[in-house]
Amino acid sequence: MALTPRALWLIPIGIIAAVLWPSLATVRIWVLVAALLLVIDALLAPRPRDLLLSRTAPAAKRLGEPNESVLTVTNAGKRRVRGVLRDAWQPSAGAQNDRHPLDLRPGERARPTTRLMPSRRGDRKADAVTIRLRGPLGLAARQRSFVVPGTARALHPFASRKHLPSKLSQLREIDGRSAVRTRGQGTEFDSLRDYVEGDDVRSIDWRATARRQHLVVRTWQPEQHRRIVVILDSSRTSAGRVGDAPRLDAGMDAALLLAALAEHARDRVELVVGDRQIRARVGGGQRGTATLRDIVSAFATIEPVLVEADWPQLLSAVSARGNRRALVVIITPLESAAIEFGLLPSLPGLVRHHEVVIASVADPSVSRLRADRRDLSSTYAAAAAERTVAEREATADALRRLGAYVIDADADTLPVDLVDYYLLLKSHGRL
Repeated sequence: MALTPRALWLIPIGIIAAVLWPSLATVRIWVLVAALLLVIDALLAPRPRDLLLSRTAPAAKRLGEPNESVLTVTNAGKRRVRGVLRDAWQPSAGAQNDRHPLDLRPGERARPTTRLMPSRRGDRKADAVTIRLRGPLGLAARQRSFVVPGTARALHPFASRKHLPSKLSQLREIDGRSAVRTRGQGTEFDSLRDYVEGDDVRSIDWRATARRQHLVVRTWQPEQHRRIVVILDSSRTSAGRVGDAPRLDAGMDAALLLAALAEHARDRVELVVGDRQIRARVGGGQRGTATLRDIVSAFATIEPVLVEADWPQLLSAVSARGNRRALVVIITPLESAAIEFGLLPSLPGLVRHHEVVIASVADPSVSRLRADRRDLSSTYAAAAAERTVAEREATADALRRLGAYVIDADADTLPVDLVDYYLLLKSHGRL
């Protein structure tokens, strides 16, 4: 049994009765009458179990976009029901206006809608649906909670997509410059055209020349469908927060921008996310290339795991499909201990066969600490920040000596720097 706000009116009524007839008997009679009214009203209230509940699954939305959860409530009983319904969700789902009034005649149906604004990426779960139905006097109510499963999926916001139009323009410029179509390693045959002075004589097609009775040369274009493998570290080092989000989310943003650009360039993208074990794998094998939609869906439920990364296992995903040259992008923080004892020993064999890029998310607060030396405390903090930067630079130098290209930038800059290097490789014919 639950009391309604109307039950509070019994208190001033009891006070008035005690003032008019001041005696202990008056108080006892008033308490007895109030209790009887509440019990009778609760017993006469409709039963919540007479209501049938179902939920329409919310659509997957980007983090920061509003979502909705729609319940369907059907009155299967023989009495009219009045009351309130609460559609509860876990706090990170950001449920708003989750209390809904109910007024249903027998056989009627209602669809209360709860607005959701998740504050975290991933799957947000629905809690219990609680129904409170008032009695005829409106003093007391019957209350019961039901489990109505529901999940609202908040996808990665992909904030770096704002850079995609400009990067696509650069990609088209590179494709336009490749219309020169010179013969060389890593190119594909495109078409035939008449010979002009300055063309490489090695590109002359003698059979076509014999047919047309004048010199004809083959034109070539950079090879498409190149393989790009993105390895995203979800181990303990990716759990460190940069601003309001973990490093893992910033790494996801860089991977999404690269995948979107590579998809337009018709390159084959593969994604591997893992730590001690593979958490997600998209593309490669029989599935071929990973689309942007596939990668966004794979990222939805990935969270950092507080274990060390098993780099031999993660890098085996690259060599498992042969040693044909590929662009391998490893997104992992430049933490000296994790790199030196984990990734560094496994890197030489990878660099020997592939173009390797190490992308790391830097913390801008470290730069602020380095610059702040106002007092003794801030000076010690600046010294610690200097040591952190020195260790990162030493780790990056060790990776570069092995032949890897290192990008160490903050969360906003890293996606742009990564795709700029990808475009540089495309323009130089190295990919």
